[in-house]
Amino acid sequence: MLPPRILRRLVLAPLVIVVTAFMLVTLPFWLVVTAAASLRLPPPQRRGLRFVWFGVAWLTLESAVLIACLWLWVAGGTRRQERHYELVRWFLSKVYAAAVRIFRLAMDIEEPEPTEEERAARLARPIIVLSRHAGPGDSFLLIYHLLARYRRRPRIVMKAALQYDPSLDVIINRLPNAFVPRKAGHRRIIDEIHHLAATMNDRDALVIFPEGGNFTPRRRRLAIRRLEEKGLAEEAERARGLDHLLPPRPNGAITAIEACPSADVIFVAHTGLDDLITLGDVWRKLPFSAHITAKWWRVPADEVPQAREDRIRWLYDHWEQIDAWISAQRMART
Repeated sequence: MLPPRILRRLVLAPLVIVVTAFMLVTLPFWLVVTAAASLRLPPPQRRGLRFVWFGVAWLTLESAVLIACLWLWVAGGTRRQERHYELVRWFLSKVYAAAVRIFRLAMDIEEPEPTEEERAARLARPIIVLSRHAGPGDSFLLIYHLLARYRRRPRIVMKAALQYDPSLDVIINRLPNAFVPRKAGHRRIIDEIHHLAATMNDRDALVIFPEGGNFTPRRRRLAIRRLEEKGLAEEAERARGLDHLLPPRPNGAITAIEACPSADVIFVAHTGLDDLITLGDVWRKLPFSAHITAKWWRVPADEVPQAREDRIRWLYDHWEQIDAWISAQRMART
């Protein structure tokens, strides 16, 4: 159960700053201990020093964000929301730079080359981003690129448990996002999506993960079974053809489109850190150089189907494109 907000502010946030100070003071000790322990491991598992460096960098940035949030809270001002977006952009850019240096992260993005007219039109309307769900690493990079590369202000519906991260808790709750409890009803999630989409302006981007969770073979089987139990034979058959994705849940995407009909829709495919879901996965499987490939394409608002059934088939069409693209990427690697 998530502690009350006042408790998180008075305990968790200061605790991060205290832990950060302790780690910085004792960093030489941890480096020596980690280096000694790594000598007893086979080369593929000698990741300790990289994890220590990244952990200290993350804690330092977390503490900087918390101190900046306190200053923004005291200062107030009319540009308070914009300054918080700038702070998020700064934080993610520093985390990304640390990941590039420490984990040799590389990212390639395939995107259509717009004409000048298309580029001007794209900056004049909001967007709805429909992305595959593939762990926190790929999701983090998606948000980073929306902010840093495309200068969009992302809005997201997230699990309430993410508020255990103090900086995320503080800054995201000050921006138009939504945290939903694990046992929140379907209606609650749809209402949050509707509210976020309906209040977007031209610089905003609503990010939705239609799968609802990370892909596993078991989740895939359960999702197909649910479709069959609901009598959705066509969707179940198309879901069987997806090798890397869960079948999309259409209600969230359709709700966003209905709430903001002027928004273009962007589909995002990505692969590279698919298997790194938990800290244990990161420790066991993180390569010495991480390479992520992403591709996105845009569907203008006037090309989005109008009828609900047509929108569901349209969503499955694009999901099949993402699945085929992931298959091609994995074949190219092997």
